[in-house]
Amino acid sequence: MTPSDRRRTITGLLFVAPWLLGFLIFTVYPILASFYFSLCDYRVLSPPRFIGLGNYTAMLRDTDYFWRSVLNTAFMFIELPLALALSLGIAMLLNQRLKGIAFFRAIYYLPAVIPTVASAVLWRWLLNPEYGLINDFLTKLHLPRLGWLTDPVWSKPSFILMDLWTVGGGIVIYLAGLQGVPQHLYEAAQMDGANVWQQFRHVTLPMLSPVIFFNLIMGVIGTFQYFTQTFVMTNGGPDNSTLFYALYLFQNAFQFFRMGEACAMAWILFALTMGATWLVFKSSARWVYYEGGLK
Repeated sequence: MTPSDRRRTITGLLFVAPWLLGFLIFTVYPILASFYFSLCDYRVLSPPRFIGLGNYTAMLRDTDYFWRSVLNTAFMFIELPLALALSLGIAMLLNQRLKGIAFFRAIYYLPAVIPTVASAVLWRWLLNPEYGLINDFLTKLHLPRLGWLTDPVWSKPSFILMDLWTVGGGIVIYLAGLQGVPQHLYEAAQMDGANVWQQFRHVTLPMLSPVIFFNLIMGVIGTFQYFTQTFVMTNGGPDNSTLFYALYLFQNAFQFFRMGEACAMAWILFALTMGATWLVFKSSARWVYYEGGLK
C-alpha cells in the first residue's frame, strides 16, 4: 500500500468513525448486553446474577401472565386481514376519477397522522360504556349497550375497531400501487371479455401483490409490538384481557424491575417476529408477482 493509499484509507475511516462508534455503542452493545442480561437474575438495583436459561423456563411455565399475553397478542392478528382488505377497498374507491376526490383522500388519510396517544384518548371517550358516543348510537338503533373496554369479551375487539379507523397509511400505499397499474392490462382484459371481478382478480391483485406483501410484513411486525394503545387506554385490563406481549415486557422492565425477564421476553419477541416474517417471505414466492414473473 502506497503512502497516498494509506492516507486515503485513514481519511475514509475517520469520516465513518462517528457513525461506526455510534453503531457499536448504541446498537451492538445494547443487543449483546440484553442477551447477557436475559441469562441473569437482574433487578436493576443489584448486580446481575447469572442463572442460565432460568428466565426462559420460568416464563414458559407462566400461564397466568406470559402465555396470556401471547394469546392476547395472537388474537390481534384477526385485525391484519381486515385492515388489508379494508384499506385496499377504500383505495380502489379513492382511485376513481371524480370531482373533489382529493378531498376524500385527505379525509380518509387524516386519522393516520393523528398521534397514537391522542387517538387512544379520543377512542377511550368514544368507547366509554356510560357516556360514549358509540353506545349512544347503539341506543338510538335500539341495540344493547356494550361494555367495550370494561368488558373482557369486547376489550380486544374494541382495539381492533379503533385500529381499523387508522388504515389511512395503508390506503395511501395501495393508492400509489393502483395508479401504477398499466391501463393497457385492463383494456386487454376487457377485450377478452373479463368482467369487473375477473379484472380485479387477474389484473389488480397480481400487480398489487408487492404492495400487499409490504403491508403484510409491516402489519405482522406492528402486531407483535402492539403497545401504545393498551398502555394509554386499559393498561392491560380488564382482567388482563388486553395484557399484550409488549405491554407485559414493559411492565417487567420498568414497573417490576425484572430486567432479566424483560430481556428474555425481548429475545423471544425477536424470535417470534423473525419466524413470522420468514414464513411470509417464504410464502411470497407463490403469490407475489413482479414484472419478471413470480418472486
